[in-house]
Amino acid sequence: MTEKTTPWELIEKLRSTGELSKEEFTRLIKNRDLVDREKLYALAREIQKEHFGNKVYLRGLIEFTNYCRNDCLYCGIRRSNKNTDRYRLTKEQILETCESGYKLDYRTFVLQGGEDMSYSADDIADLVRSIKERFPECAITLSVGEREREDYQKWFDAGADRYLLRHETANEEHYGKLHPSELSLKHRKDCLKNLKDIGYQIGAGFMVESPFQTAEDLAEDMVYLKELNPHMVGIGPFIPHHDTPFKDFKAGSLELTLFMLSLLRIMLPDVLLPATTALGTIDPKGRELGILAGANVVMPNLSPGDVRGKYLLYDNKICTGDEAAACKRCMDRRLERIGYFTEVSRGDSPRVHRAEAEQ
Repeated sequence: MTEKTTPWELIEKLRSTGELSKEEFTRLIKNRDLVDREKLYALAREIQKEHFGNKVYLRGLIEFTNYCRNDCLYCGIRRSNKNTDRYRLTKEQILETCESGYKLDYRTFVLQGGEDMSYSADDIADLVRSIKERFPECAITLSVGEREREDYQKWFDAGADRYLLRHETANEEHYGKLHPSELSLKHRKDCLKNLKDIGYQIGAGFMVESPFQTAEDLAEDMVYLKELNPHMVGIGPFIPHHDTPFKDFKAGSLELTLFMLSLLRIMLPDVLLPATTALGTIDPKGRELGILAGANVVMPNLSPGDVRGKYLLYDNKICTGDEAAACKRCMDRRLERIGYFTEVSRGDSPRVHRAEAEQ
């Protein structure tokens, strides 16, 4: 790289080689105002459609507990927030929610919660087995944080297919500013490595413009994700919660989030890339704009109506009052208006299909 290299030349290098150095990513992010955004989004869509066509995969999200043993400074369900109305869904409630989602044609269930140790490893394994027995063609994604490798193995053996664990930031110093001292970036990365080694389809990701984040931090995220090569990357703007130490920090921007989504699509062409609820929270058309910037997954909320408004990681979260059927119909219509259609099948990563074909 030379000082004469333009931002668009860096993007073309990313397209042709699949990678940039940390310094090149930093320079690109700092000089992103020089990039023609419509041209960038069009390139990301071209790659998106090469691998997925006009399909946007729907995942049925079930937020089954808002208890958490951790005290992350940005999170509304952190353990020290005494104003959170806590809840836990029973196994029967979760299975009923899956049943409702199945009738709406969902074939992937995402079981997400805080790190709630009242659900033992055996409890979660039993839940996974029960869902698989009732809905054998459905994929199960778990997102319950950092656990021991033995727990991950037990859940995989029970039938779990995927695991989402956002790394949040790949810079150790920045990680320390967002998390309590008992948490470490090394342990989180070790968890992701264990999950991938076991055989899960894994998802990582980061917040955009979280407190104290620099362009260098974002560049480090990109380099780490290229090395990790996850099946899915979930990114979204930081949004403050009024009961956290970061309540007065500014929310992340639509502009930078869309820019990073497009870079991720170019760098990891076959990755599953959600247009997140957080993106829809900061802009009424945020999820559609995310799709048009290269994303190809949306996660409508299937959680029971009486708890949906209690899983608040950040303020002003959208869709907390919608019924699951209405939410799906709404998403169908919104995507059709921008030339896409919803796909409710398992929607495994293309690389999974390639690996199976090679066996």
